[in-house]
Amino acid sequence: MGAGTGFYITGDPEADGLLDRDPLALLLGMMLDQQVPMEWAFASPAKLAERLGGSLDAGAMTTMAPEALEEAFRDKPSLHRYPGSMARRAQELCRHLVEHYGGRAEAVWEGVASGEELRARLQALPGFGAEKARIFLAVLAKRRGVRPPGWEEAAAPFSDDQRRSVADVTSPETLQEVRAFKQAKKAAGKTKAD
Repeated sequence: MGAGTGFYITGDPEADGLLDRDPLALLLGMMLDQQVPMEWAFASPAKLAERLGGSLDAGAMTTMAPEALEEAFRDKPSLHRYPGSMARRAQELCRHLVEHYGGRAEAVWEGVASGEELRARLQALPGFGAEKARIFLAVLAKRRGVRPPGWEEAAAPFSDDQRRSVADVTSPETLQEVRAFKQAKKAAGKTKAD
């Protein structure tokens, strides 16, 4: 992915740096971003890499015994509120990457012809539904410069200028703005897409 955009999601420069350098870490962080604070979800790939010997590899994670991967997720501090199910989902995601993209997370978005094609590829990933696919498309566009034709429509409403998701977090201040936006929407009985 290369350096340069300076992710600020976790507050930990090493964990954020891994998100910036490693496409699989970023994809896993997004997959884990449910039912836990986003900082926890996106910091977990760095902890997982450390527990797996220093790096993340989709092929290696696919061939691991499921119990071993679950143990890596469960070790203290656990990588998610639901470490067992998320370990299984991470292994499913890695298996999908190996089967469809040669084990390369970045191949999901490389060479796509349109925003709609990219959204469909993302939504097909285990652990990614329609909203998560749109949010991650916005992350790729806003934070990584991956902007196939029509990406704004395919990522809407997360492609707008409203700080509503992880795609809009660039500093401690914008993290608080996103958190405040989500809390206001929840209090109003709406979602971050409304």
